[in-house]
Amino acid sequence: MSKNVTNIKPILPSFSPVAVVDIGSNSVRLVVYDGLRRAPSPVFNEKILCGLGRGVAATGMMNQKGVERALVALARFGALCEQIGVSDCFAIATAAAREAKNGPQFIKDAQVALGREIKVLSGKQEAEYAAMGIVSSIPDADGVVGDLGGGSLELVDVKNGKNQGGVTLPLGPFRLMDAIEQSGRDPKEIVEEALIATGMMEAIKGRRFYAVGGAWRSLAKLHMQQSGHPLSVLQQYSLVPTAARSVSILVGGMAEKELKNTDVIAKKRAETLPLAALVLDRLLTLGQPELVVFSAFGVREGVLFSKLTKEKKALDPLLAGCWDFARRYARSPEHEKELCDWTDVLFSNPLFAESDREKHLRHAACLLADIGWRASPDYRGARSLNLITQANIVGVNHPGRAFLALTIFYRYQGPVKTEAPDNLASLINNKTRERARQIAAVLRLAYCLTAAMPSMLPKLRLLVNDKKSLQLILPENLENLTGEIVDKRLSQLADLIGCQSEIVIEKNS
Repeated sequence: MSKNVTNIKPILPSFSPVAVVDIGSNSVRLVVYDGLRRAPSPVFNEKILCGLGRGVAATGMMNQKGVERALVALARFGALCEQIGVSDCFAIATAAAREAKNGPQFIKDAQVALGREIKVLSGKQEAEYAAMGIVSSIPDADGVVGDLGGGSLELVDVKNGKNQGGVTLPLGPFRLMDAIEQSGRDPKEIVEEALIATGMMEAIKGRRFYAVGGAWRSLAKLHMQQSGHPLSVLQQYSLVPTAARSVSILVGGMAEKELKNTDVIAKKRAETLPLAALVLDRLLTLGQPELVVFSAFGVREGVLFSKLTKEKKALDPLLAGCWDFARRYARSPEHEKELCDWTDVLFSNPLFAESDREKHLRHAACLLADIGWRASPDYRGARSLNLITQANIVGVNHPGRAFLALTIFYRYQGPVKTEAPDNLASLINNKTRERARQIAAVLRLAYCLTAAMPSMLPKLRLLVNDKKSLQLILPENLENLTGEIVDKRLSQLADLIGCQSEIVIEKNS
């Protein structure tokens, strides 16, 4: 007799949700994360485009309709935090609230509506948090972070995970609108004059420019759509400056009505987006970076990162995120950690000439190796491919994400005859695709030896000896693990790396 579903007690994963409320010059947003962790995942995300900064430079006051909409949104956000069980809510306000004459009164009313304290960030603090957001998701970031909001642009130099200093400029679209109306000057001249005066354009030259902010993300989305990019993931979507300028110039020349009819651009951004595009175009022209990297991480994530312990900050974000996937989806997460150590022995051989970055991605692949097992066998490869390409993980660029997805796809579908989806494979070169096949073959061999259970791999060794023969070495008491499937998968791996294969049984001492 089956139980009524209403009588089944759910066993829910334990988590301590935390939230960030971001009151910006254009939008008011609530993001709830699953915990104060190195790789937090959003469990709820909502924004309202209120336009608080509209007219602040001209009148000194925040837009009244925007204020009313923001207070209603904040009351809802407070109720949602209670409903979700948020333990800590970090509420911040930026340019509009700190610059408007009615900013202090708005913050008082906003705190009542939200039911939480709100911190008004200085321009310097806003820049620091933007830099932290980039470093939290791209630990090796080296370049200049640009965070464009409705009221201001923060530029921060980052190197080796450290903030090298920055500036705040009144170049948000709302501020620019007021400046153009008041002065009658060409917006291009206003932007260029402000950027040159910072003295930071030289700091951008030949380095990376990290573009943060909803308006610039809209430009990235549009470019993705136009170019048919195979991954719809904004985090670390990268363009050469000429391509980024191309989409900026295109948007800068579009009428508001045209932008509203574009599927990937929010209608309420149509008025301000051409100015945001102009700022990016002039910045790239004057700064001449080697690459433009768009980021979904910014001030909000920087706020969370600042709350972590020193030990948690030092963790690798990609491996932390992949470990979360292993804990949620793998049959034995500990087995996946053993895979990292087990494969280290094989890939330390000079035959592979593995770089630090390649080792990093191999470890990530090991942690993700069992995420598709619950699917029907015919769909495990496709399910894993979709999970990884769409996963909310950071610390990896698009080619790296494609490599991880293809490695686990081959792990399930087979590394020899299986062809990868053309659009995804186009993100990596032939050498990297062959490496994905090799690692997939190692994983397939490991799983047929261990049945995905821990404690077995440390008893086995897989290595290439001095005679360039691939050896699987087992102790005598585990000889029964060998068989046709093991022979086949060992031989497949050997073929992929250009070796002969052999199984060696060591006598017990």
